[in-house]
Amino acid sequence: MSLLDVNNLVIEFPTRKGVVNAVRDISLSLNKGEILGVVGESGAGKSTIGNAVMDLLQAPGRVASGEIFFEGQDLRTLDKEQMRRIRGAKIGMIFQDPQTSLNPLLTIGVQLIESIRNAKGVSEADGAVEALRLLEAVGIPFPEDRMKAYPHQLSGGMRQRVVIALAMCGDPDLIIADEPTTALDVSIQKQILDLIQDLCRERQLSVLLITHDIGVIAQIADRVVVMKDGLIVETGTTEQILHAPREPYTQALISAVPRIDVKLDRFLSPEEKTRERSGSDWLKNDVETIGQSDKAIEVENLSLSFVLRKAFLKSNRKVLRAVNDVSFSITSGETFGLVGESGSGKSTVARLIAGLYTPDEGNIRILGQDMGDRKSPQELAVDRKLQMIFQDPYSSLNGRFKVQDIIAEPIRFYRLTNGRKETLDVVQELLDYVGLPREAAQKYPHEFSGGQRQRISIARALAARPRVLICDEPTSALDVSIQAQILNLLKDLQEEFALTMLFISHDLPVIRQMCDQIGVMRAGKLIELQEGDRLFETPQDDYTKELIANIPRF
Repeated sequence: MSLLDVNNLVIEFPTRKGVVNAVRDISLSLNKGEILGVVGESGAGKSTIGNAVMDLLQAPGRVASGEIFFEGQDLRTLDKEQMRRIRGAKIGMIFQDPQTSLNPLLTIGVQLIESIRNAKGVSEADGAVEALRLLEAVGIPFPEDRMKAYPHQLSGGMRQRVVIALAMCGDPDLIIADEPTTALDVSIQKQILDLIQDLCRERQLSVLLITHDIGVIAQIADRVVVMKDGLIVETGTTEQILHAPREPYTQALISAVPRIDVKLDRFLSPEEKTRERSGSDWLKNDVETIGQSDKAIEVENLSLSFVLRKAFLKSNRKVLRAVNDVSFSITSGETFGLVGESGSGKSTVARLIAGLYTPDEGNIRILGQDMGDRKSPQELAVDRKLQMIFQDPYSSLNGRFKVQDIIAEPIRFYRLTNGRKETLDVVQELLDYVGLPREAAQKYPHEFSGGQRQRISIARALAARPRVLICDEPTSALDVSIQAQILNLLKDLQEEFALTMLFISHDLPVIRQMCDQIGVMRAGKLIELQEGDRLFETPQDDYTKELIANIPRF
């Protein structure tokens, strides 16, 4: 018998409208020391399988039938206390969203030490030593300082690395990795994947790797299971699935992966449909002519520091120079990409431009207007022309608001319509424009998939009639087919409205496909700036060469 055997698994979610079969008669096996990749679109049921193995299905979800054997023992026959002893010590799990997997009220060190002590029964001092070792192993800089930090003080990539360290606390035999590298840049992703492979070789660790990243599958998986709508579409060795897929769905899924070797006009997507965009007339009908300039964004000598360790004496303080003397400009109508490792300062630059942070030094001009303290009428008028699409569409949307009110909020705030009826009409047009049904207006954010929530975020940004869009990792949590649809939508927006975009991503193939100019950041500095294709063909800086070399290929 294999280490893990799932036989004829059926998972149901009862709803008021009937029973939803999230997983339908699934069977798979995982051998000791093997990495099994599970891929598929959002909603395919792949994460549900992982949650079922851990007995962490959210109510009212339930295993209707089937067997889950781990080391020859049927996990479905165990009580809650028996399962608690297996979690962590025998089976570890890397959850998809690091923000919700970490306790915001406890420091990183406290959470790691507690998990190590629960799994191994060691002293607090030994737990602290092991916690430091794990943070170093997953590539977190200044681990001693990060032990004292709270989750909100870390970047998305660093939080993901902490979650991976938590999964390793008990030295488990099986790790269920649910999108373990979603928020990581290519160099840290390579470190994590190399770490997982080393553990598999040294300790015969088994990994159930759930991901939408075909490149990750190509790099480390031994076998692949392709899922769609709760069913297994195809299974086989990694080589066979990637190079000779039999099923049309698998072929379409692989074709949607952004290419690194050449820039295409459009992304391929298995599900995308051509549609008429009815919101364009209202979006184009902007009578304001403020900020006429051939440069949409100009940044000069921008710097910002964060205090990592407070102290009365200045010599005892620890300061992080998050952005260090950064200068660049973006021509109106072009897409400018910023890439770099997690913590390199690229998102901080975006937040400075958006006015969410105030720079220590430097100047920011948007559409020809010097932004200064962003309080004058001219500055506030330009602020409306710049909107931001955030990395996590769930946390950036108010869960208590219906979609209709979320999209209408900027329209009402900037007084862009005359009365409630016109506002609601515009909301409906914007939903059409981003490819969502009109009935979505009466639903709440939690009722949508990740890709649909990101479309809502885009509609909200468009509601202010912007001229500049800042896209901060807008597709990092999406599978390749939904990613292709969102990126095509952004390309359509730019073409139709001559939008300027600042596009931030750790996904270099996406950056190549989307951007006209690309800046590479490292440790707060802009170390290279080139035209898009030229950067990939003739990179100048050694760090840029390393980033490109680390891109997963298949």
